Amino acid sequence: MRAETSVRLLVHVEGETEAFFVHEVLAPHLAGYGYALVRPRLIGGRRSSGRRGGGVSWQSVRGGIVRHLKEDRQALVTTMVDYYGMPKQWPGRAAAATRPFAERAATVQDAVAGDVAGGMGRHFDKRRFIPYVSMHEFEVLNPKPSPTAHWP
Repeated sequence: MRAETSVRLLVHVEGETEAFFVHEVLAPHLAGYGYALVRPRLIGGRRSSGRRGGGVSWQSVRGGIVRHLKEDRQALVTTMVDYYGMPKQWPGRAAAATRPFAERAATVQDAVAGDVAGGMGRHFDKRRFIPYVSMHEFEVLNPKPSPTAHWP
C-alpha cells in the first residue's frame, strides 16, 4: 500500500517508552512520506490500568488490533512489541523458540499477521496490518526518554 496524504498509522505499543518514540520520532519522520497521522496505542489498556512492561495476553492485543482495523477501514496498523517479554500463548511464539535466533521475530510476525487476518475475514486487505516484533526490549536502544515528555 503506497503512502498518500490521507494515510493513518496506528502503532500498538507495549509501553510509554515505545509510545514516546512513535509520537516524537516516528510520526514526524513518516509525515515526510505522506502519513497524515501516526499514533501510538498502548496494548492491553495499559494507560488506564497503570500496568507496565510485557506480558499482555494475545486475546487482548488481538481484540484491540481487530477493533482498530474495523473502526477505521483506511488506517494501517502495526505493532511494536518485543519477543523477550511476550507470553508463549502469542501466535508463533512456541514455534519461534525452536527456530534459529535470526528467524524468531519473523516467525511470530507471520503467525500474528495470519491470526489477525483470520479475525478480519476473507475480504481483509492483508497489507493494512504489518506486525513488528523486536528480539530485544526497546528500552535497551532508547533507555531514557525525556522525563517531561508527554504524548497525546
